[in-house]
Amino acid sequence: MQVFQIEGDWGFENLKLSTRPEPVAGRGQVLVAMRMAALNARDLIVPARGYGRATGELPLIPVSDGVGEVVATGEGVTRVAVGDRVCPTYFQNWVSGEPSSTRFSSALGGPLDGVMTELMCLDQNGVVKVPSYLSDAEAATLPCAALTAWSAIATYGQTRAGEQVLIQGTGGVALFALAFAKLHGAHVTVISSSDEKLETVRTMGADATINYREIPDWARASREITRENGGFDKIIELGGEATFPLSLRAIRPGGTISMIGVLSGLKLEASLGPIVARQIRLQGVTVGHRDGFEAMLRAMSQHEVKPVLGDRFAFKDLKAAMAHLREGDNLGKTLIEFGK
Repeated sequence: MQVFQIEGDWGFENLKLSTRPEPVAGRGQVLVAMRMAALNARDLIVPARGYGRATGELPLIPVSDGVGEVVATGEGVTRVAVGDRVCPTYFQNWVSGEPSSTRFSSALGGPLDGVMTELMCLDQNGVVKVPSYLSDAEAATLPCAALTAWSAIATYGQTRAGEQVLIQGTGGVALFALAFAKLHGAHVTVISSSDEKLETVRTMGADATINYREIPDWARASREITRENGGFDKIIELGGEATFPLSLRAIRPGGTISMIGVLSGLKLEASLGPIVARQIRLQGVTVGHRDGFEAMLRAMSQHEVKPVLGDRFAFKDLKAAMAHLREGDNLGKTLIEFGK
């Protein structure tokens, strides 16, 4: 079977189209013929061994998110059947409960082999069935970006109707967070550097928007939006180094900052005083567990939430798709379409 893998040495130049023997489903396992994959920012980090030893060993098949069809099952499989469409879960060993180092070490696309392969052999507990209303392209976007947003808004954030939520940017996690926050009845503010993208998110339900290129001090600008609330109840923090100090100023006393992204840098220079004095919660979010994934799918099905899709590339054009993602000015998830 055909695979894309990083081989020989780390580096984008060592990401190559190759072949591996077809796997066979053993007891408790399912064989999945992959149909579609979707890219995340981490997929650009893995080829450079950007997570150190936690990235995995070579050869490594990259990319965590995708959807496929179950084509064979091993003895004892009861969760799915041949013909079911399924998404592999991002963390293969995290079914429910609290995170642990063992569960965090089971991520697809590094350290475990990812979805850029024609056939995947997975434990039955590491897949979820896809709702019929979603296309293959839409379903492929869900395992990482969507579940991260769901964890921030619902699982950990426990967002309630009427709460005020601020979302940074218009990337994959941000757009899912907007959809899920609105689903929970929240008032949502989105910040971006693009008026065109802000216009798009308004059509998707954003109640307020701020262009942070035109108004760099968006924390001050947001006071008019949150005047009666004393700040945002929840902030989906995706910027990191440059945005976190502003988030501290924009959050209400007792509010929660969900730390997800570090797009502007890893090191923080911010006063810790407001966190203590205003009892601010700082919640790190790294995707989520399978039970959360299935809860998200039930909510999405109830309201027929649709992901925002970007450009599509053929399986053989993975490198071109990654280059497209690296440009960073795309709205919607970048997709990889497998051949029949």
